[in-house]
Amino acid sequence: MSTVLNLESVSLPADAIEVGRIADAWGVKGWFKVISHNAAPDALFAAAHWYIQPSERGARTFSGTAVLAIRQVRPHSDSIVAAAQGIDDRNAAEALRGARIFVPRSDFPPAQEDEYYWVDLIGLEVFNREGVALGQVRELMSTGPQTVLVLEAAHPGGKPVERMIPFVSAFVDKVELPQRRILVDWQPDY
Repeated sequence: MSTVLNLESVSLPADAIEVGRIADAWGVKGWFKVISHNAAPDALFAAAHWYIQPSERGARTFSGTAVLAIRQVRPHSDSIVAAAQGIDDRNAAEALRGARIFVPRSDFPPAQEDEYYWVDLIGLEVFNREGVALGQVRELMSTGPQTVLVLEAAHPGGKPVERMIPFVSAFVDKVELPQRRILVDWQPDY
């Protein structure tokens, strides 16, 4: 028999970013295991409130968007464990299984100099040193040693052109977040 949680339904903040999901209960006192979508889960540690939505699949033990007031969060092995107000036993923690976790972008800790959150780079226009538009950042891809910008540009023939540019100082001259652009040392025919 699964527990149905009585969580108050709230609106998801306009700047909410999905940062992880709840994997399972952890222990018997209401703690739960979290899998972060990011190798550096700073937003999970910084936010006092997590917004959750049920998984798209599986049993629904709550509906809509709910907010969890986080009491404690800490790293554990290859994941994170957390405790929230109102989630006081294993059954309540199990009822969160699969829930998607969102944190408002405004709650993210400030990035260090020359560091950027991927979510801030998506959608930026990319230009080379000659001012040629190379495309818009569609996504970022981690290749292990480096991150790669994946750009999409319109093509006169109709089919979009995809470009990949390593996000390293050898090719990236400047990221201008307020201007929503990235300047690179890259040519359209590379």
